[in-house]
Amino acid sequence: MDTEKTLSPQESLDIIANAIAKTKENIRENSFGFLLWGWLITIASFVFFILLNYTSFEYFFIPFPILAFLGIITTIIYFRRRNIRSTITYSSSFINKLWIVLAVSFILVVFINVMQGQFPFTYTLIIAGIGTLVTGWTMNFRPLMIGGIIFLASAVASIYIEDNYKPLLHGLAFIVGYLIPGYLLSKSKS
Repeated sequence: MDTEKTLSPQESLDIIANAIAKTKENIRENSFGFLLWGWLITIASFVFFILLNYTSFEYFFIPFPILAFLGIITTIIYFRRRNIRSTITYSSSFINKLWIVLAVSFILVVFINVMQGQFPFTYTLIIAGIGTLVTGWTMNFRPLMIGGIIFLASAVASIYIEDNYKPLLHGLAFIVGYLIPGYLLSKSKS
């Protein structure tokens, strides 16, 4: 006995339209992570730069662990709530897994560089570039692709500047690589 229902052309179109609408909604929701981390890393980079270059404060690096901790907690809470009420598409699942791997990579790069007595800015720019470029490519969203390329170009530029100015370049790269595309993404219609 065949119990499968044959869909009418209109029902098929409605299912496809609903899936496309859900994908577009999921894509716009990805702006949250770019905006949150864009602001946190930009602020941490600029405060780090000021503390390093214009004060004698011994713990000039402190903005990064404090803001990263707040960012991790906020991200976990936001995406748990979002995943409860949203449809997971193949592309959103891929992007989520990509950023989980990259988050672990960020932590490892920072840990390794700090243990070696080096600033991790060059390598965190590379990781941000890879994630942003692949995310933009997957979503077919040109501002993120450009942001990823700017991160990678900034990583190359960072090897030619003094260590004291790397946090400034880092902050500027996050404005162009995360914040501008994040705001454009939040306003996008697709």
